[in-house]
Amino acid sequence: MKTELKTAILIFARSSECEANIKSFPQSKEIFDSFNEHTLQLVSKTNLPYYRITEQEQVGDSFGERFTNAVQSIYDLGYQSVIVIGNDTPHLTTKHLRQAEKNLHANKVVLGKAIDGGFYLLGIKKDYFNAELFLKLPWQTQQLSTALSKLFLTYKIEVVRLETLVDIDALHDIKRLLQSTKKLDSRIRLLLLKIAEVLTFLFSPLVLFYKEILKSYYYNKGSPFIIYN
Repeated sequence: MKTELKTAILIFARSSECEANIKSFPQSKEIFDSFNEHTLQLVSKTNLPYYRITEQEQVGDSFGERFTNAVQSIYDLGYQSVIVIGNDTPHLTTKHLRQAEKNLHANKVVLGKAIDGGFYLLGIKKDYFNAELFLKLPWQTQQLSTALSKLFLTYKIEVVRLETLVDIDALHDIKRLLQSTKKLDSRIRLLLLKIAEVLTFLFSPLVLFYKEILKSYYYNKGSPFIIYN
């Protein structure tokens, strides 16, 4: 009897508190709370076992080390395949996850590229995972997805590419999401619209005019305006 391929989902993502500190834009804590909730709902619908590894459980000094160690920890539990996702891709669907599982059963690697050059999903079998080579990848750069594809192709491993999606790393990503024709969770869309309204005010001509005036004065207690980059 053929042994069934065991697949687990790894949610590799910082907590909403940590994300809010790093990606500090209006209502960032609330938006990442929604992202986490949305991600868990998607994962639960797949009926696959899943594990969430936040900054509290991650091990390593660099992002590459933490990611590699997290993936290895799932294999160490006895799983033969892992689907790795984050918590900052609102257009991720259960369909993407099921598609990844299906292709893993066909001995393929699955890659969901993010619009910034990284990836929002990676499905990989234990047999194809090489920790030493993974550590050498250009993590947190625009070349990551391309470098990862080249790595697998070098070893003649077929890579199935999912559609390219937007993940939220900066304020301009919010604009991209709202302009997209893809469906968004209603609560997330409402929060993004509220953020967009705040940004529209902050960067209105009148507010920018007063900011320029205030820059010419020295305040011991710091700037009275929070300027979002």
